[in-house]
Amino acid sequence: MSGHSHWATIKRQKGVGDARRGLIFTKLAREIMIAVRASGPSLDSNYALRLVMEKARDANMPSENIERAIKRAAGGGEGANLAEFTLEGYGPSGVAVLITTLSDNRNRTVQEIRSTLTRYGGSLGETGCVSWQFDSRGVIVVETDEENADEVALMAIDAGALDVKTDGGYVEVYTDPSAIETVRKALESRFKVTSADFAMVPKTTILVDDTKAGQILSFIDQLEQLDDVRRVFSNADFSESALEGLQQA
Repeated sequence: MSGHSHWATIKRQKGVGDARRGLIFTKLAREIMIAVRASGPSLDSNYALRLVMEKARDANMPSENIERAIKRAAGGGEGANLAEFTLEGYGPSGVAVLITTLSDNRNRTVQEIRSTLTRYGGSLGETGCVSWQFDSRGVIVVETDEENADEVALMAIDAGALDVKTDGGYVEVYTDPSAIETVRKALESRFKVTSADFAMVPKTTILVDDTKAGQILSFIDQLEQLDDVRRVFSNADFSESALEGLQQA
């Protein structure tokens, strides 16, 4: 698995505090509203809504919260001013970062992100400065064991996956964005899928020095805690020893 994905898995295993869980639910509710506003509240015809609903269930978001977000968006009120945009720049040690946002105030969001980048010695860049280093992919993470990891990988490829990576108890499956739902359903028929989402996957990664790993992961974490930030993608990769040390911290 890529370093950032592995770290995200470690954080899930360590658990999420109430404050962070509330922020996750708020962001998921916004994504639900955007999906409903774009293509309506029907799960049968709205693929984006089906995907975010799966994400909400993966995060154990209460069903009443999900239903409330759908009703609010369908009513045409809340969420009407939300807009999606992506910012690009550089973090500590020059790692490339792509930051997807969902905001009702672009100026506020840009200012908050620029402030975080600057605090960690990074900078905001022009559109296109790092996006060429990433590919748009569907990423599915499957919980498994060493005995059936190869079986998961073969099943994923047969279902249309572009690539797979195995690491310990997980297999990370990469798909074309249009194939993520098909591949997920195929894998769910036999294995435990822990997450599935669209992602910007780096074409090549930079192995971060162990002494810098904590700073870079803290930087990414601070960005992800901003209310208007949906996802943060980077080309940073981390050694197993660095991740093990952070997991024990």
